[in-house]
Amino acid sequence: MSKKPVVVYGVNGYTGRLVAEYLREYRIPFIAAGRDAKKIKDVLDKVPGIETADYEVVQVEHSTEALTQLMKGAKVMLNMVGPFMKYGPEAVEACLAAGAHYTDTNGEQNWMMHAEETWGAKFAAKNLLLSPGIAQMYTTGEIAANICLENPGLDTLDILVLWKGFPTYASTQTIFSILTANFYYLEQNKYVQWSPTAKSEVIVPGQHETAMALPWGGTAHPVWFKNDPRVANVKAQGGVFARAVMEGVVQIAAVVEEQIKPLPKEQAEAKLSEMAASLQAGMPPRENPRENTSVDSVHASGPLGRAHCVIHGICNYKQTGLLQAYAAYHLLQAPPKRVGFASGCQAFGHRELLGVLQSFGLVSEPVLTVQGSGARRG
Repeated sequence: MSKKPVVVYGVNGYTGRLVAEYLREYRIPFIAAGRDAKKIKDVLDKVPGIETADYEVVQVEHSTEALTQLMKGAKVMLNMVGPFMKYGPEAVEACLAAGAHYTDTNGEQNWMMHAEETWGAKFAAKNLLLSPGIAQMYTTGEIAANICLENPGLDTLDILVLWKGFPTYASTQTIFSILTANFYYLEQNKYVQWSPTAKSEVIVPGQHETAMALPWGGTAHPVWFKNDPRVANVKAQGGVFARAVMEGVVQIAAVVEEQIKPLPKEQAEAKLSEMAASLQAGMPPRENPRENTSVDSVHASGPLGRAHCVIHGICNYKQTGLLQAYAAYHLLQAPPKRVGFASGCQAFGHRELLGVLQSFGLVSEPVLTVQGSGARRG
């Protein structure tokens, strides 16, 4: 049974370390849990100021039973153990059984859909939040989309998320795992499948050079907005600024489509994990705010109006760590704005999350331009 209100599951990864760092800043007691206590301790020992945090390291096996026992007495799980389609069910089931809120940092659209369909109503019945995908690559863009939607009459979202840096080991594993799944955009409130090798040349706000963007597994945005009466169409694309990396992902996607997908599931998963580890096997260096920047750009349109919101940021993994820590901070003090399956903005408010990111100096003031009938400024 947990003696702390928050459990961070998967602390020994890059993002887990940042979540612990921001929980310390919010003065939230937490359990750092995972399958290897020594690795967790080694990672946490490198967190600045960790000696002032109230935390406990717990080694736990990855099973519903063990995680349920761990979650008893806790109020929130922040889960970083992915790929989530493979490892997420046990954690979600444990939270449901123990009566705890659940969040994660996933980037797997198929996991989002599965979580909503399988557990959304069950969490809502217990007044619990099920919020997968609270992370910079999805939530910051969702904030920009909702700022655009403050102007009535806009029903189409064109979302671009780009950042400078390289994916962590866990992120690379996720990227490879989603290559074997079908992924979708939203068209007239229905899911439409992307081509497995789809790519786009995009205009990047704030620079003259264009960039390559990919559907990135479809992203979370079409799932979050599917049941939003304001929105009928959503396409989201993104990736890293480094064109060579993006071209490599396109080439890998073609190989996966031709050679990996036809394999039996277990064999395909093993092959993908091996390929991912060959590209990123270690812990990346700590983000540098002068180098690791991000841009979230959303064009919203309707029959008679247009809006464009751009949010420039730094250190996308820090943004993710902060968003996760704030989710716990909020849930320990007040119920979410929505229970059951909900995005970060739906659960906590897009303006509130924007304020959190700004208060820690991770994003700038959004740049919003509007035009057309019914649009309002400011």
